Amino acid sequence: MSQDYTPVLIQIVIASGFAVATLIASVMLGKRAMRNTVKDSAYECGMNPTGEGQARFSVKFYLVAMLFVLFDIEVVFLYPWAVVFRENVANAPVYFWGMLGFVFVLFIAYLYALKKGALEWKS
Repeated sequence: MSQDYTPVLIQIVIASGFAVATLIASVMLGKRAMRNTVKDSAYECGMNPTGEGQARFSVKFYLVAMLFVLFDIEVVFLYPWAVVFRENVANAPVYFWGMLGFVFVLFIAYLYALKKGALEWKS
C-alpha cells in the first residue's frame, strides 16, 4: 500500500524543494539590487502618479452587488429543483408548493428593496 503513495511523496518533496530553493535564490539575489526613490515609486505608463491610488465607490454599488448575489442564488436553487420536480411526478404538489413559498419570500425581499429605493440610481 505504501508503494502506491511513493510517487505522491516524491512529488511533494520535489515541489517543496523547488519552492524553498526559489525563495532562497530570491533573497540572495534580491539583496544585490540597490533601492532608491525612483525604483520604489509607483509606475503609471511613464507619467508621475497623481491622485489617490484607489477610487472610492458609492455605497449604492455595493448594495446593488449584494442584491444581485442574493437574487442570483435563486437561480442556483431553481435548476436542481426543476430536475427533481421533473423526476418525481408523484410528489409534484409538495415540491411545487415548497418552491412557490421560496419564490414568494424572494419576491417579498424584492418588493422591500424596491420600496427602500435600493434599485434607484439617481438618488
